[in-house]
Amino acid sequence: MTEFSAEDLYRRLGRLIEEAPHFGGVAPLTTDQLTWIARAEALIERAGDMGAKVEFGAAKKSLALPSSRALGHQTMMMAIHRVLAAAELASPAGAQGAFIPVGSPFDAYSAVAKIFAAATSDILVVDPYMDDTMLLDFAGAVPDRASLRLLSDQQSAKSSLGAAAAKWKAQYPHRSIQVRLAPARTLHDRAILVDGKSAWTVTQSFKDLAKRSPAEIVRGDDIATLKVAAYEQIWNGAGVVIQ
Repeated sequence: MTEFSAEDLYRRLGRLIEEAPHFGGVAPLTTDQLTWIARAEALIERAGDMGAKVEFGAAKKSLALPSSRALGHQTMMMAIHRVLAAAELASPAGAQGAFIPVGSPFDAYSAVAKIFAAATSDILVVDPYMDDTMLLDFAGAVPDRASLRLLSDQQSAKSSLGAAAAKWKAQYPHRSIQVRLAPARTLHDRAILVDGKSAWTVTQSFKDLAKRSPAEIVRGDDIATLKVAAYEQIWNGAGVVIQ
């Protein structure tokens, strides 16, 4: 059986939490719920945390009874988060903080800010649903030495984006910012590209990052060259909002 690295385990656990089904009600457990439980149990087994394994096993049994299902689910999630925390600590520093729990605005800011801080010359942020949240919540973390380029979709971008960018440019004339809108439905992902060589995929729009469900920011070294080339091509053909 293939061994997982700590980083791989961390990302898989984060994705598991993000996809956790609802366990309320009195109906028998569904196939989706049972499949998710089996995945969780397998990952905890791989982690080798005996305490979490015992805790999860006891919680799983309580799911069979509607009267104890809510408590069982809570206990099960606590065990998974415990293993997630251990896997994060054992992961490389660059991978830590990639999983953002729901309702954690500071964690969301911290994860994005850590990526921005590594830039030496250029940051390109791609988000088809971008609004002023990028400027209000995240752009302050961009180093003065780096230019900030924002690429959104002309159909789905929010009007507040251009207005906020214009005010940002007026207040901080020494900081480089550009905004462009790609043709409708050209963009399908959320991404951060740094210095034309590193790429991260973001599972949610920045305006909603971890607000209603967990989010993940995944570094993609294996596809960075392709992503950079593809988005630079779209950028070059996009309409200028702020130059």
